[in-house]
Amino acid sequence: MRVIRIIFCLLMISSVSCKKKTVANDPVPSIGFDRFTKTVITEFDDSVYLYINYTDGDADLGENDPDKKSLEIKDSRLPKPDYYFIAPLAPDNANVKISGQLKIELKSLFLIGTGNTELAAYDIRIRDRAGHWSNSIRTPEITIRK
Repeated sequence: MRVIRIIFCLLMISSVSCKKKTVANDPVPSIGFDRFTKTVITEFDDSVYLYINYTDGDADLGENDPDKKSLEIKDSRLPKPDYYFIAPLAPDNANVKISGQLKIELKSLFLIGTGNTELAAYDIRIRDRAGHWSNSIRTPEITIRK
């Protein structure tokens, strides 16, 4: 009888340790700053590219409708953000974890004040099709000059 109990206990331990642990992918997108192509630009002449990385647990980043703006970028010098369209980053109903890098062009940047240079940082976040907002990131400052 004792041998049967030992075998039973070993089988129970074995079955518990063999179960696959599943971790649900987080449906809330996450972003991080990668880099700027330039950190000093001349107003109206230069464009700068901003690279951010993203991860989304259910692949619903980007919009099918170009009238829906899901990328929010706020210039630190201005009171309100601007919104931009992002095309879908995965097929509809993919429901898989995706990650990658977005290249965002900031063009025609200009000085707001009367000085010869200004520093600007950008607060960025992205919304998925389910309405989840990502974390907000703040870029390092870039210099805009006359």
